[in-house]
Parts: sequence; C-alpha cells; structure tokens
Amino acid sequence: MNRNLIPVVAVATILSACAGGGQKTNEKEKSAGKFTGAAGEVKLMTLDPGHFHAALVQKSMFEQIDPTVYVYAPEGDDVNEHLARIEGFNKRAENPTSWIEKVYTGADYLEKMLAEKPGNVMMVAGNNAKKTEYIQKAVEAGINVLADKPMVITPDAFPALEQAFKTAEEKGVLLYDIMTERHEITTIIQRELAKIPDVFGGLIEGTPEQPAIVKESVHHFSKMVAGSALKRPAWFFDTAQQGEGIVDVTTHLVDLVQWGAFPEFILNKTDVEMISARRWTTDMTPEQFEKVTLLKEFPEFLKKDVADGKLKVYSNGEMVYKLKGKVAKVSVIWNFEAPEGTGDTHYSIMRGNLCNVVIKQDKEQGYKPTVYIEANITDGLTTFEGGLKKAVDQDIATKYPGLKLVKLGDKLWTVEIPEQYKVGHEAHFVEVTEKYLRYLKWGKLPEWEVPGMITKYYTTTEALKLASQK
Repeated sequence: MNRNLIPVVAVATILSACAGGGQKTNEKEKSAGKFTGAAGEVKLMTLDPGHFHAALVQKSMFEQIDPTVYVYAPEGDDVNEHLARIEGFNKRAENPTSWIEKVYTGADYLEKMLAEKPGNVMMVAGNNAKKTEYIQKAVEAGINVLADKPMVITPDAFPALEQAFKTAEEKGVLLYDIMTERHEITTIIQRELAKIPDVFGGLIEGTPEQPAIVKESVHHFSKMVAGSALKRPAWFFDTAQQGEGIVDVTTHLVDLVQWGAFPEFILNKTDVEMISARRWTTDMTPEQFEKVTLLKEFPEFLKKDVADGKLKVYSNGEMVYKLKGKVAKVSVIWNFEAPEGTGDTHYSIMRGNLCNVVIKQDKEQGYKPTVYIEANITDGLTTFEGGLKKAVDQDIATKYPGLKLVKLGDKLWTVEIPEQYKVGHEAHFVEVTEKYLRYLKWGKLPEWEVPGMITKYYTTTEALKLASQK
C-alpha cells in the first residue's frame, strides 16, 4: 500500500494530529454543519479529483473558506493535473488565488480522509463509479458534501443515494450538487418570464411530438478549459466509470426542467412518468483518443467498447417523460470537437398558452445563447407586448439592470442582454459555491432542494433503465 505526502503550491504536511483525539474530535463532530459565516470557518477537503470541475470550485478565493485545502486521492495523473490547475490559478497574473494544498496520496485515501477528517466540507468531482459511495461515507461521518454531477450513474445505486440524503438530514449536514446552468442568464430570463401568468399564460401540457419543454445540449470531447487544451482521463470514456450520457450531462437538463417549470415546488418520484428513452454512441478513432488523452492506444478496460478499430462511447441519450403531467424532452449529444470558433451549445423551449420562450445558440446567434419570445396569440397583441415589455425592461431588470426587449417581428421579440451577465460556464462554479456557503450559514437547504435532487436522479436513472432495455 503506497502512502505519500506531497507538498504542492506551498510546503505542506498532514499531521497525524489532524485526526484529533478524544475531546478535539468530539468538538469537531459537535460543530459539524454549524456555520456562522465567519472567515475561514469552512475547511475544504477534495476527494479523488479526476474532473476539471474539482479545480473550478477553487478558481476564486472565498472569505468563508480557509485557504488550506486537504486533498485525498490515489496516486496518478488525475490528482497531479488537479494540483497543476490549482497552481495555475495561484500563479496567474490577474487576480491570483492563494490556495495551500495539503495532499495525501495512497490506496487508502478514502479511509485516511474519514479517519483524519481535517475539514468539514468535502468536494468531489471525478470518476463517477465510486461517487455515490464517497457521498454515502462522507455524510455518515458527519461531513458536508458539495458534489459535482452526477451523484449516481446507475439505477442499482440510486437507493444508496436516496439513503445518503436521509443520513445527511439525520447528521445535520448539507448534501448538495453543483447545478451551474441555473446561473446562466438566458436560462434565468426564460424561467422568470415563464413565472408571469399575463405573459406566459401557463405551461401547456404538451405531447411526445410537441413537448411542453425541450432541453437539448451538444458537448465536445476536445475543448479548452481555463485557457488550456483539456486533457481527459481515459476512464472518462468508460461509461462504467463516467456514466452514460443519459445520466451524466442530462442531470443539468432535467434539473432545469424542474427548476424552470415548477420553481420552488416540492417534487417527488411519483411526479415522474417515463414515456420513452434511447441511447447511442459517439465513435472515436485512435488518433482522436490520443489527442484528448495523450495515450497512443486504448487501455485494456476500454477494449470491450472497441469495434472496427473505433471506441464506441454511449455518451448520447434522449428521454421523453411527464413531470406532474407536463411532457418534457431532454437530450444530450457529444461530438468529438466543435467547429472552429464555436463551443458547447444549448437549445431550450418552454411552450406557454400565450407565448413560447426559446433559447437558441447556433450559427445565426454567433453560437451565443439568445432568448426569443414567440407569441402564440393573434388577438390582443398590443396588450401582450406591453406586458412583455414591462416584464423584461422593468420587472426582471430590477434584478438584472440593463435588460431590454427588442422587437424582431409581429410576434417575435428577443432580449438584449448586457455583456456583464455573460460570464461563462467556469464563472458559474463561483456562484454555486457562494450559494452553498450561504446554505451552510443558514444550516439548511431550501425545503424543495433535496426532494428535487432525489426526483432528478430518479428521472435520469429510470431513463437509463428504459433505454438499456432496447
């Protein structure tokens, strides 16, 4: 069993005293989950970081988070690249961070973290095969958890996640997943407009052919992150470790369906009725695989997914389901690489009785997400436009000053959005972390959040179950 203490960013050593003993440990357990908002009171532990999202939580400093972060991980490229990203944040010219990483590597990294428990919040983003177990063990130990999506990738593991939420409540700790897309400005505008009866007119029920809500996203294996070409671990392409697309990225989309259509409603598994689901592969050549992993051949654990010399990854999925009687369609597609000058894209429509609120992000929009409002009525358009203008220019603009409604046609409008709100995906991690810190101070999550997370992961795992039957 290999155990190494690695100094990174600053000379650091995890002392055995971190495990505490007797009275010190008891004091730590008593204080678990109780925060006041004081500077440095949140002690962060990062477990097995294998996804770049683990580093993005530390792209900025937070007064409430102590600058010393404890990392527990197996030896290898995953942890080394995570630490290199943190060091990059520390050394950047503009707004450098000042994190101090205290690192333990060894095969017993999970047991070591649980025994020493130098922190009170665990951040986990990486190989998803063990993530549900990590979450379960952390909350059992009285540790708050901020987890990257997905929290679970198989129907068989879903009951364990459900139990983890119950345990978290019993222990008085907060288990929360990182839903960055709630902070994207076009999504916020879409949700806010849909909440106004005189503008939206309520969500239609929809049909499988014309759902009330559609959420579609296109992603790419080869991409840039924090200004550098992203190197992906080989396990990212093993659906037994990363999870299939239908339970991975769709987590965000299912979350947006719930968050947008039923804002702050307490949802339950019984509100979900799966109609159809399907999955398909993205095929990668050895050359493409080498470009994103720097490996010249497919590892042994991926050979099971290789046919005709190509790696076939079940990264694509689609589900159609009812949520409280409203039909929703969610789909995710992974291509290898985006066309020059473009990136990940998103399409969304919420169909109301008075209008549709649409987000498009294609060539016509310069690959930038853009909000459109399409009227579904003929009579009373003048009154409708007046209400819409008030909603955008005044009501929503009280929170987001500078928004402006622009008319494009008799029944078509767009929303002009100031550049200050177009902060990008990476910046949303800061916003989610700030929200989580507020929840820690409150000592609780909003009452709808935990039922919503359980419903969300029930939806994704049930979709995989149905799609796998075909």
